Amino acid sequence: MPIRPENKSRYPADWKTGIVPFIRARSGNACEGSPAYPDCRAKNGEPHPVTGSRVVLTVAHLDHDNLETRDTRRMRHWCQRCHNTYDAPHRAAGRKARAAGRT
Repeated sequence: MPIRPENKSRYPADWKTGIVPFIRARSGNACEGSPAYPDCRAKNGEPHPVTGSRVVLTVAHLDHDNLETRDTRRMRHWCQRCHNTYDAPHRAAGRKARAAGRT
């Protein structure tokens, strides 16, 4: 998922050069599975076995309030389906807060 501009400063300096490559290597460049879809192993760049869309893996934070963490045990390499499903409640709350002017 793209990093929201207001959150960029909260990510570790080595996010792209250290953390993301570590997570990618750990996952074998395949989805690590989420609570909703624990057996998902969709492969990066290939058609998703369920949705058919091209898989783009991203690193997901399990703790949305702790983006600064370097604890890779609290991060997952997820396909769009797993990441969007996991983040849906958090994103809905963010949209509601922004609409109310509480960013």
